[in-house]
Amino acid sequence: MRFDRDSKVYTVIFTFIVSFTFLVILSGLNVMTSQQVKKNQELFMIRAVLNAMGIPYTSDEEAIGLFKSKVTMEMKDSYNLFSTEVDGEKVYAILFSGSGLWGNISGVLAVNSDVSRIVGIDFISQSETPGLGGRIEESWFKEQFRNEAIVDGKVLVSATKVSESRDDGQVDAITGATLTSKSIERIIATYIPILKSLLGVN
Repeated sequence: MRFDRDSKVYTVIFTFIVSFTFLVILSGLNVMTSQQVKKNQELFMIRAVLNAMGIPYTSDEEAIGLFKSKVTMEMKDSYNLFSTEVDGEKVYAILFSGSGLWGNISGVLAVNSDVSRIVGIDFISQSETPGLGGRIEESWFKEQFRNEAIVDGKVLVSATKVSESRDDGQVDAITGATLTSKSIERIIATYIPILKSLLGVN
């Protein structure tokens, strides 16, 4: 049976066949890559946990090995709570998720045993503006939080220049990205009481 290539029936059948072929190809690619995507997501999480806890590594393989040998993970009240010892001090970390300016920001927040200081922070995913809010992933911004005191249950991310003291509970915001910077402040303030509750700290 032959179809007139100018007919509507031919157009419909041709479109269906092409669409079905691409659907099969895309489904096959999705199946083939899903395991790798899952492995990559796990690796992003592992690296973020180690970075936040202040555990150095030089390769992905070393990161995986250190995570398995040094970090304990447990579920508490539906939260993943990580723990380890760094320089003889107990460190705890939690996965966080919160709203940024343009979308969700997820990462890891690590604190000391009495939740009086932030040990470190790292990000797993974010969709903030490149060159502005996206700079939350830059080392200079994250390192400001390293060993910073938690004052009144939060760390203030200030748009005005702050001192380099680690005891005042203040860090510098990103110039031109005040809303994203304040989102990080808000996320930290949300997860500090959660960590205190999980660790039984008053």
